[in-house]
Amino acid sequence: MHPRFFTAPEIRDLLSPAQATEAITRALCSGLDPSTDTPRGIVGLERGQFLVMPAERSAYAGIKIATVAPNNPSRELPRVQALYLLFDSDTLTPQAILDGTELTAVRTPAVSIAAVLPALLHRTEPLQVAVFGAGRQGIGHIETLAGVLRGHRSLQRVSYIVRNPLSCLANDPGRSAVAPSAIGEVLQAGSTAAEGAVAAADVIICATSASEPLFDSRMLRNDSIVIAVGSHEPHVREVDAALCGRAQVVVEDVATALRESGDIVMAIAEGTLSEEELVPMKDLLTGAVPLQYPDRPLFFKSSGMSWEDLVAAAAVVEASLACSA
Repeated sequence: MHPRFFTAPEIRDLLSPAQATEAITRALCSGLDPSTDTPRGIVGLERGQFLVMPAERSAYAGIKIATVAPNNPSRELPRVQALYLLFDSDTLTPQAILDGTELTAVRTPAVSIAAVLPALLHRTEPLQVAVFGAGRQGIGHIETLAGVLRGHRSLQRVSYIVRNPLSCLANDPGRSAVAPSAIGEVLQAGSTAAEGAVAAADVIICATSASEPLFDSRMLRNDSIVIAVGSHEPHVREVDAALCGRAQVVVEDVATALRESGDIVMAIAEGTLSEEELVPMKDLLTGAVPLQYPDRPLFFKSSGMSWEDLVAAAAVVEASLACSA
């Protein structure tokens, strides 16, 4: 049997943001241990990198092959592109090929929202959200936040903070089909309006290629939730060390964060955070570690892990099988 190819539209139809978040949460609460995940392989190429991300769980094994091409945005092409290969774990027979770029776009915000969901559900008031970056992940996090909280909390205000607001008014290749201007305001980074939006935000999402902190964390309230997903390299960060010292810091996996997450690595090096203070998201979701929000900010740092793609890919295939049954 030839493996079926799942296109980006099919993935979106079969796995909603809320369903993806539920799949991630269910996997962690039913025994999946991110600390056993295979580390991401990085292979240097002349024009960028291969990212090789294998994983195995239950009925499936899979691998994502992603490319990172830093010069692609200037060519009106996505910086990151990928394919995902899914296999039966018993016979290792190929089961499916999925658009890995879309799979990543779905699973990344699902992981983020799952990690901070206990804090998000702590209250019912409408949310004010500040998003650094108006690309695929920035918009995807808002879509996932709205989908998961539907019926519990609404989004009162969404502010996209970018370096070039005019570039966000068109649907550039690699971005969501939804222009940021259609679902929120677009603000110039560094402006008074942007700083005000950050200070007022209940949730701050960082989804950029920045290598330096995007804002001064002293302006944040104690009941702020901060999510950073923009990097997986130890020498770059989106938030300052002061936030890591002030917040309850949640990561996908401690060893992975110490290896790949610059926000964490540099905060530890600067003495504001210790390895012992890092909380695996699994422990927060299962209640093994108590939530300290809203007495302290909650900061989730994600670098992306192989198990997340496998859980999402399996959910797509199983939803397809259920539809055809």
